[in-house]
Amino acid sequence: MPLDRSLPDHPDAVHESAEELRTALKDHGITLPSLGVDLPGFASVYGVSLVALGNCNAATARRLAEVLRTAATR
Repeated sequence: MPLDRSLPDHPDAVHESAEELRTALKDHGITLPSLGVDLPGFASVYGVSLVALGNCNAATARRLAEVLRTAATR
């Protein structure tokens, strides 16, 4: 039975999700340098693929918080 790419944990879906997030953040002037796919998730017994947000500096964290607060008030 072929894998359903529409499932949220399908490997292609998790790569696409990471790229969608990268693009959305870029639209707001935010770059998370470590953003990517969590490779150990592919080896998980539970088969849950994850997007790793990674680390960022304090200025980027503040900018991300600002964008989220603004979006929440809409």
